[in-house]
Amino acid sequence: MPICPIDTGRYGSKEMKALFDEGSRLQRYLDIEAALALALADLGEIPSESAERISKLANVSVVTPEKVKAREAKTRHDLMAMVEVLAEECGEDGKYVHWGATSYDIVDTSWALIMRDATRILKTKLGRLRDVLCTLALDHKNLVMVGRTHGQHAVPVTLGFKMAAYAAEAARNLQRLKELEKRLLVGKMSGAVGTMASQGEKAFDVERRVMERLGLEPAEISTQVVCRDRIAEFVCWSAITASSLDRIATEIRNLQRTEILEVAEGFEASAQVGSSTMPHKQNPVDCEKVSGLAKVMRGLVVPALENIPLWHERDLTDSSSERFIIPLSFIVLDEMLTTMERVLKSLRVFPENMRRNLGLTKGAILSEAVMMALARKGMGRQAAHEVLRKASVRAFNEGRGLKDVLAEMKEVTSLLTAEELEEILKPENYIGKAPELVERAVAAARSIDV
Repeated sequence: MPICPIDTGRYGSKEMKALFDEGSRLQRYLDIEAALALALADLGEIPSESAERISKLANVSVVTPEKVKAREAKTRHDLMAMVEVLAEECGEDGKYVHWGATSYDIVDTSWALIMRDATRILKTKLGRLRDVLCTLALDHKNLVMVGRTHGQHAVPVTLGFKMAAYAAEAARNLQRLKELEKRLLVGKMSGAVGTMASQGEKAFDVERRVMERLGLEPAEISTQVVCRDRIAEFVCWSAITASSLDRIATEIRNLQRTEILEVAEGFEASAQVGSSTMPHKQNPVDCEKVSGLAKVMRGLVVPALENIPLWHERDLTDSSSERFIIPLSFIVLDEMLTTMERVLKSLRVFPENMRRNLGLTKGAILSEAVMMALARKGMGRQAAHEVLRKASVRAFNEGRGLKDVLAEMKEVTSLLTAEELEEILKPENYIGKAPELVERAVAAARSIDV
């Protein structure tokens, strides 16, 4: 019976989970054993017919997960269990299986193969998310809404401006992933402590031919394992990207609050249920899931970092934790990207509530606009700030509009006409270069290829 929610089908796409499936990973081991045997045969180190037989039988239909697990119960070594089963299936040719290799030549190279395919999925999904955000940014670049700092009304922004900032961040995360791939996706065929002693004089040729067959670059140097800073970098990137998604999710959750309701997740009115007891509820469940999974992702960073300082040329303290953190980093982030794309594609936008909320402070959110207008008229910035500070406090305490209070202040009316004040206090007149910034950010975001 499944225990982990990934195994129940709750999280992760089928294509991503298939890469980390028990049989899939075993096949990667076997692919590397086959590539090694063929490379050795090319160099005359083992008979060609033996390499061909090893290559032919290096398949999970022959070396099944069940056979390997049964052997592991005796060897207490999963990789050696695979080697023994494959060698037995190959008969006399089995003596050439795993020739000159150490376990982590196979394990770490298999991780590289899996992660290569998994990063392709992440790049595709992150690219799609970037594109959805760019579209939202351009569609709503002029839709004025309240900008908030410290949870308080600040000055106006546009919905497109928000989305453009998220699009730019998604593009940076895509760029980071592309940059770290060259450090992450490397294999090794360097033997027990990384010196290549077991492969003799042809060691570099063996390594080159194996990696060419697998489509990988070899690590420039390794110990018995590929150095774990590479995996730690990826896990840290995963946590950064998860936190970027959490940022979007948190914003939507806040803006969906009943008393704000400027945007909201999509809701399937014909069937979706918001609460088991409150029929009216339409909760931001997808965004809450993203925020919850981001906590898991950030939690994976510490074990990934602690796997870097292994004893001497290696110890086994990384192995058990990596069985969790590597698959989880990919599968959980895959789920988060899928979910956030769905949220953004079905996002509900409520311009009427944005207009309502712009008026809640009765003009106070335009205090900076008035301040700068007075400063430009000759009052000076600091003096104008004090005038508007006092006016804003008075308007708040008396429950009045800022315009009405300012109209009673001679230091203001001597410099600004009623008509000028009216125009200054229109939110749509104080969004600065937001539309142009949206266009600049979108162009930059779209310039990053998947």
